[in-house]
Parts: sequence; structure tokens; C-alpha cells
Amino acid sequence: MTTFKTSESPYKSDNTASGKCGVTLMNNQIGAVVAEVMDRQENVEITELPSMIRVDCVGRMDFVYAEIAEALGEEEDYYDAAEFEENMSTHYGKMVHMDDRTVMFGDLEEAAEFIGDMLPPKVG
Repeated sequence: MTTFKTSESPYKSDNTASGKCGVTLMNNQIGAVVAEVMDRQENVEITELPSMIRVDCVGRMDFVYAEIAEALGEEEDYYDAAEFEENMSTHYGKMVHMDDRTVMFGDLEEAAEFIGDMLPPKVG
């Protein structure tokens, strides 16, 4: 009798925290420029696919609107949260929209601290 051993699946369930976050952008002119700007951050990995661009990172990444607008050849206030949302289809991790950037966190505790620092102190 022959016994066969199956290799472990790379797609098996794993519920440990990855510390990662990311977004899927449309693979169009704006998405390509956003990915190019984000690729300058050392903890960011860009994966270009035929119809989308994955922007993933370990830890935190900041989509700084002024940097993206400059790379697009537009005025500083051209790119904002609405433009970001228009070109993004999905995300994972904690996302915080601010006036000048969108911040993504792979660590929910770090995101909670960040959000807590933005809130006014409790009185009383």
C-alpha cells in the first residue's frame, strides 16, 4: 500500500495578525501615479495587475494629497479624500481620512492611539 503525503496549502486559514494594510486602486492614469508616489515609502509594496493596482504595507502608510497632486501635475488642493475614494475599490486595515492625507494602519492598536490623540480631551 502506497501512502501519499500532501503538501501544506499556502491558502490555509491563519488568524494571526499580519500587521499589514492595503488598498486596491483602479489601474488607470491616476491610480498609476498614486502607486508611483506610494512606492517611495520603504514599507510599501506595489503589485500591478491588468485591471487593478495593489498598494500594501506593513505598519502605517500615508497617502499625502499634496504629494499626489504634485505628481499628477495639478494644484496642491486638487487631490483629496473624494478623489482617493473614487480611485480605490477595496481596502483592509484601519483607514483614517484627514484634511491633508489618508492614513492606513495595519495595527489596530496604533490606529486607536492615533485616533485618540486626535480627539479632544475629556472634561470632568
